[in-house]
Amino acid sequence: MPKPPSPADLHAARQHLAAIDPALARAHAQTPMLEWRLRPGGFEGLFRMIVEQQVSVASAASVWARLQAGLGEITPEALLAHDIDSLRGMGLSRQKSTYGQGIALAQIEGRIDLEHMQTLSDNEAIAALTALKGVGLWTAEAYLMMCEGRLDVFPGGDVALQEAIKWADETETRPDQKAAYARAELWRPYRAVATHLLWAWYTGVKRGEILLDDRAAQALDT
Repeated sequence: MPKPPSPADLHAARQHLAAIDPALARAHAQTPMLEWRLRPGGFEGLFRMIVEQQVSVASAASVWARLQAGLGEITPEALLAHDIDSLRGMGLSRQKSTYGQGIALAQIEGRIDLEHMQTLSDNEAIAALTALKGVGLWTAEAYLMMCEGRLDVFPGGDVALQEAIKWADETETRPDQKAAYARAELWRPYRAVATHLLWAWYTGVKRGEILLDDRAAQALDT
């Protein structure tokens, strides 16, 4: 069973990141201590991430509750026991129903083992996940961070993360995915910790709980 990094581990990683990168030092100083909330993994965890894609938090929660009521236990077998129309009746779109059943079949047939992904390296796990239809790079990286607690996974395509990097580096333009990956090389082996720090900093700024300095604030307004 994966375990999240302890508060002491997170604190040490943040201190390391702040020491090697002045841009992260400011985010570190302005952001309260993080708590790494590990989500359930395995088939259920990945399927839930599919359900949550491109919908609001409230909508995703509503659909998930209907699926739990309709399926009982969220397992590959339970999902495959219902046809697409039945899943749509539980609030799932046709596309997500197809993706979910494809992932369920891959798990049952042994083409992927979502219960023992920890045996794979980060790169191997990302390759295995993105080979599944409906699982893009961001979903694979987010799954490994949020469901397995991996410390060096980096979702370079995440727009909020890119925006936070822009503020931290005080640049006029947001880095694209390729540039974000390149920027994050300095943060190894704690790129996922840097991600959580920048996400928390970004959220604090958006909520008005954290104030950027004048130069960064101007970049925020553009």
